[in-house]
Amino acid sequence: MVCLLAVAGQAQGAEPTSARTKYNFNPAWKVYVGEATGAEAPAFDDKRWKTVTLPWAWNENDAFKKDIKDLSTGIAWYRKHFRLPAKDAGKKVLVEFEGVRQHGQVYVNGQLVGEHENGVMAFGFDITKYLKPAPQENVLAVRTNNDWDYKEKKSGQTYQWSNRNFNANYGGIPKNVFLHVVEPLHQTLPLFSGLGTTGVYVYARDFSIPTREATVTAEAQVVNEDATARTFEYEVQVEDADGKLVKTFAGSATTLQPGETKTVSASARLSGLHFWSWGYGYLYNVYTVLKVNGKPLDVVRTRTGFRKTEFGNGVVKLNDRVMQMHGYAQRTSNEWPAVGLSVPAWLSDYSNGLMVESNANLVRWMHVTPWKQDIESCDRVGLLQAMPAGDAEKDVTGRRWEQRTELMRDAIIYNRNNPSVVFYESGNESISAEHMQEMKALRNAYDPYGGRAIGSREMLDIDVAEYGGEMLYINKSAKHPMWSMEYSRDEGLRKYWDEFSPPFHKDGDGPLYKNASAAEYNRNQDTHAMEDVKRWYDYWHERPGTGKRVNSGGVNIVFSDTNTHYRGAENYRRSGEVDALRIAKDGFYAHQVIWDGWVETEKPRTHIIGHWNYKDGVKKDITVVSNGDKVELFLNGKSLGFGTQSHRFLYTFKDVVWQPGTLRAVGYDARNQKVSEAEHQTTGAPVALKLTTLTHPAGLQANGADLALVQVEVVDAQGRRCPTALDLVHFALSGPAEWRGGLAQGPDNYILAKSLPVEGGVNRVLVRTTTQAGTIKLKATATGLKTAEASLKSKAMPQKNGLAEQLPGADLAGSLQRGPTPVTPSFTASRFPVAITSVTAGSNADKAKLTFDDNELSEWNSEGPVAAAWIQYELERPAAISEVAMKLVDWRSSQYPIRILVDGKQAFAGTTERNLGYFTATFPAQTGKTLRIELTGASKSQDAYNIVEITGQKDPAAGGDQPKAKATLGIVEVEAYEKAAGQLAK
Repeated sequence: MVCLLAVAGQAQGAEPTSARTKYNFNPAWKVYVGEATGAEAPAFDDKRWKTVTLPWAWNENDAFKKDIKDLSTGIAWYRKHFRLPAKDAGKKVLVEFEGVRQHGQVYVNGQLVGEHENGVMAFGFDITKYLKPAPQENVLAVRTNNDWDYKEKKSGQTYQWSNRNFNANYGGIPKNVFLHVVEPLHQTLPLFSGLGTTGVYVYARDFSIPTREATVTAEAQVVNEDATARTFEYEVQVEDADGKLVKTFAGSATTLQPGETKTVSASARLSGLHFWSWGYGYLYNVYTVLKVNGKPLDVVRTRTGFRKTEFGNGVVKLNDRVMQMHGYAQRTSNEWPAVGLSVPAWLSDYSNGLMVESNANLVRWMHVTPWKQDIESCDRVGLLQAMPAGDAEKDVTGRRWEQRTELMRDAIIYNRNNPSVVFYESGNESISAEHMQEMKALRNAYDPYGGRAIGSREMLDIDVAEYGGEMLYINKSAKHPMWSMEYSRDEGLRKYWDEFSPPFHKDGDGPLYKNASAAEYNRNQDTHAMEDVKRWYDYWHERPGTGKRVNSGGVNIVFSDTNTHYRGAENYRRSGEVDALRIAKDGFYAHQVIWDGWVETEKPRTHIIGHWNYKDGVKKDITVVSNGDKVELFLNGKSLGFGTQSHRFLYTFKDVVWQPGTLRAVGYDARNQKVSEAEHQTTGAPVALKLTTLTHPAGLQANGADLALVQVEVVDAQGRRCPTALDLVHFALSGPAEWRGGLAQGPDNYILAKSLPVEGGVNRVLVRTTTQAGTIKLKATATGLKTAEASLKSKAMPQKNGLAEQLPGADLAGSLQRGPTPVTPSFTASRFPVAITSVTAGSNADKAKLTFDDNELSEWNSEGPVAAAWIQYELERPAAISEVAMKLVDWRSSQYPIRILVDGKQAFAGTTERNLGYFTATFPAQTGKTLRIELTGASKSQDAYNIVEITGQKDPAAGGDQPKAKATLGIVEVEAYEKAAGQLAK
């Protein structure tokens, strides 16, 4: 399947003049939490209500303070007073909400305009007939209800995705709101809910990646709401990221009768294109223009990128280059302490950009569609996205399924121009073939040319799906790509280095989870990072280039610690590779090493897990993560030898005795050439605090919603962070700003506290602007340490009568740090499969063919005594077989004593390993045309992984906790391999 693409938004450049205006409708809202009878009326007295700038969740104080299931719910009213400029008289006025949680009823000047109930997606209304003309005041009021169990009015059904485990409940209007003022003849908005319209659709086809060409098409749905027929010309202008005009092209003239709607289109071949790519957020402005009598009447600007995708033969291709997916299954809320999801666009770029910095190429948003700001942010930072509609954990029927298809329809229409969206996810768990076909039909109807695969979790044997893959386990396919929707669930606080560092947390210590051990969810940084590497190894081992049936990667859950379902000691999930303030854990740097490439690692990297500030007498294993072929460790210049390699990237140095100084790791390639290194130094005693501020690239905006992220560190006399410091820091804030604080282990997780400790020598806090511009000062003090101060200046954001023209995120540029898609191959084949032509078996011979049918839901099992537990394959030709890959029945819990014979000669004898997918038997190459696998004794079954579901029950794939012996051999899939020519000598 070959595909392509496009995205919406704003950018700088010579935009054609237009009678159309898009206002930022976020300023100057009044909010009251609770029921307020009559609050829809214009004359209602709201003077004592809280004044806020949207986006703003009324229960934001709960974020990370409370368990997700305890987040505050109920009724909240939002009111907005505004006046339209005289220039907008006689025009259509449309309001766009990016989302309300859960239910929103919208009133204008006391009249109910409409309501929206799904709590996820954008919607809009035509409010023209309800408005008073300039200069009269208008009042828009929204009654919101974020009850977890809110039921749809017409059906009485709850929404599956309003779930107390997954979808953090930030109530009210936690996303942006816009006001569009348009001529009666205009291009519609992509808001199917409320307006029933589909807007602009920009896409590219017929790519030539080598010559940087593609055919670009821009379609626009146009409506004539004038009283007479209107004739217009349709023109498209494409502008590059530097604001230079690339090309202008036009469609034919069109006449619309009163009330008539048509979709118009224009196409042109473009050359010299910069293709959007991983870490290369190159975006174009596409202006679609309606001209009347040769003059622009209506102009829509779509910020988009062009890229080519392919999904087939078991792999994903981006711009003709094979890519193994690696990234994060991130909660869609993507939240921050005491703020929730409602952060400024630059902070979304910072957070999502960190995923790319960790060498992630994909974010799989979990359970519900993300808000537009995060989607556009991923466009800018160059991060591929898997976009769900709405789901909890299973397929549903009836009205609940209809709710899901309606949400998917709306999400596709709203986000089909965003180049970073490459997967549409139809379910967080498997859905039926019939339901998959329904979802595919929606994609084909509303986004036939966007270059996006549609599939679902699992879907291992449903061919209508264009991708699939389980959670936790390794799947392979020669057909549609298989990538894991979630893996590596372990949790651990950033505060816990290891048991030798303050606060001396022994790995695994913590409370039970539903009466079962939760050791895996109370890790320290050492073992958490190591587990990240070990879990990725299984995916890497089956990567593209290792055969015809391959694995297309997986996403680690989660990127940042999140206020959602957890199993560890705290009341939030700590599986992140960064904490809730986006401070990196060791797993972040481990991923930089193991993910640095499209398939094979490309840039040499080495990282030493941990720090080097201990006390005399400490002796510990040092673990290094490196993509080098071997690693040497030096302490104060003296070699401690080479590490023991495991899981390809882990190098262990046993019993290293601490000495103050420099610990340095050096990675070498296969030719013994030094290619990378890393070091830790012992820092001196803590002497001072240090503050570092992070803000919007253009500075802090006094709009009532912008945030500054301020980092505080404990440093030594040389300014180096002291990695074991846990000092309590006291903050004093002055100037036009609001304290939002940070997070740390302790009472209420220190949410909104003015004093909180550093952890590992560092922490961060958030400060929010008011609508008053000025100087903001932050002072940090701690006992025995030199005080630190930081000064920020916020600049005014012009707004008049409740309307602003500066749009959120419009001034943020795309990141081009990784550069365009490389033209070189992303891997060199390491082995080649030898096809199986026929099979026989000692028992159940009629099922034996299921072991090479490329379907992991079918299997063969032997019956009877051990002597009957064999299977024999005829190969397509005599070949020098050196590897046999097997997915065995109960792969996670069973070990099989086997031997492998090639043309009757024993090539391998041993016991298979329990794993998360495939076991590979490796042996000296032996030439033959028959391959026989025999069970040589009873298999043993005992769970090797403590994988616990949210119910507290173990995943049924475990096979039980007690050792079990049985004389049967069970095989799901078998592959025979010979080495690539360049590997034969190795």
